[in-house]
Amino acid sequence: MRKLIIAPSLLACDFSRLADEVKAVEQAGADWLHLDVMDGHFVPNISFGPVIVEATRRITKLPLDVQLMIEHPERFVEAFINAGADHLTVHVEADGLNTPDRIRTVLRDLRSRKIRAGLSVRPATPATAIQPYLGEIDQVLVMTVEPGFGGQAFIPTMVDKIRLIRDWFSGDIGVDGGINAQTATLAHEAGANLLVAGTYIFRHRDYRAAIDTLRAVQEAQKKRL
Repeated sequence: MRKLIIAPSLLACDFSRLADEVKAVEQAGADWLHLDVMDGHFVPNISFGPVIVEATRRITKLPLDVQLMIEHPERFVEAFINAGADHLTVHVEADGLNTPDRIRTVLRDLRSRKIRAGLSVRPATPATAIQPYLGEIDQVLVMTVEPGFGGQAFIPTMVDKIRLIRDWFSGDIGVDGGINAQTATLAHEAGANLLVAGTYIFRHRDYRAAIDTLRAVQEAQKKRL
């Protein structure tokens, strides 16, 4: 059983208090910080760019797990690495990665720079779309909602996708969207070990209690085995 990783998604935090929010989840036991970069084209929302990643890097030493929900991630890899990203996840559906060679080029470039390389899939994309690249990556991110906005409900059919990918892939498998204590249990039992949670943590009155509840999912599974 792989180590469970809790990555609060900063998209749900109070950006007027970014430093305080980052420190709060760090002290509450977060393992990584997840940052959603959206361009208003690949997904119907705009979030932030390298400036926020750079500002977050100055605040914390936690790994920065950056997801590029943008049409041309290959154009911005350099900027996000320079801003301090430790991990970069790109979408297999991105317009700029429309051939297998382009996908492999980006993933290999990241790993050659000692950046953890991730590949993400939207809910409608079959797991087989990422199967050819599993040897090129360190982590998979299964979107369990349609990407673009926080606070959506977890799509239950994604559990089967997680289970299928775990059959193929021994690395870290993440889930992002609608994660709470109940859905985290479903995802973890299917094979996910990286829980990206935004609303559940940042709308909770006690960040440590929220993170502890998610972390307890693994302990509960160990007792059942």
